[in-house]
Amino acid sequence: MTDIIIAEGVVHEVPDDLRKALLSNPSVLEKWNHLTPLSRNEWICWVTIVKKPETRKAHIDRLNEDLLDGKRRPCCWPGCPHRRPSAQKWFK
Repeated sequence: MTDIIIAEGVVHEVPDDLRKALLSNPSVLEKWNHLTPLSRNEWICWVTIVKKPETRKAHIDRLNEDLLDGKRRPCCWPGCPHRRPSAQKWFK
């Protein structure tokens, strides 16, 4: 039996709801694990920074679609404010 590996980000760990979504689709998980740690960090932050649960679910759904389409980072995202101080101005 092999252990399934889900790679983490640089600053952020993969939250449970995102982990569940990645485990439910092996193709998405494979693409996820081939992203750079900084790319994974951007996706995790993009998913977790929203306030409403329905928005968070929509972000996870879009993450799945975008990864399958070959995108490596969230579109129109100024960057993780937890890692890049210059991005903090966009999150007040």
